[in-house]
Amino acid sequence: MKPKSPSESSIITYQLAMPAYSNPSWRDNSLDIGAINGGAILNLVDNVAGWVALRHCRTRAVTASIDKMDFLNPVHVGELIRLKASVNYTGRTSLEVGVSIEVENVYTGTITKTGKAYLTMVAVDDDNKPIPVPPLKLTNKIEERRYNDAEKRRQKRLLNKS
Repeated sequence: MKPKSPSESSIITYQLAMPAYSNPSWRDNSLDIGAINGGAILNLVDNVAGWVALRHCRTRAVTASIDKMDFLNPVHVGELIRLKASVNYTGRTSLEVGVSIEVENVYTGTITKTGKAYLTMVAVDDDNKPIPVPPLKLTNKIEERRYNDAEKRRQKRLLNKS
C-alpha cells in the first residue's frame, strides 16, 4: 500500500453554531446568547474525523474510541465553528485523527480555541471486518511530533485495556 501524507486527507470545515445545537440550561447573560451543547460539538468532531479517515483509506471507517476530548471554552450561538482534522498516526487497521476546534465571532473577528480531540478510527470492509490502512508518510517535524505523541497515546490505551 502506498504511504500517504497527512495533508492528502486533512480537512478544514466550518459550521455555523445554530440555536438548535444550544444547551437551554446555559446562558451567558452578558452576551444574552446560549452556548452549544457538548454533544453537538462531539457530533461535528466525529463526522470530520470520519471524513478524514475515509479520505486516507478510501474505504469506510468506524469510530473505535475518542481518546480525549477537551472543551476549553464555550461555543455560542451565531459563532462560526472551524474544525481542523488530520491523520496523526496509522497502525495496521486503525488510524488516529486529531481534531482542533476553534470559533470565530463573526462580528469582531476574534478567534478562540475551544477544543481538541483524538479519535481512533478503524477501516472496515463491506462485512465490517477490519482491513489494512495506508501507512503514514511524515513530511515535516510537526507531523513527526504528532505521530510520536499519538503512538504514546496508543500505548497508554493498550495498557489500560488489560
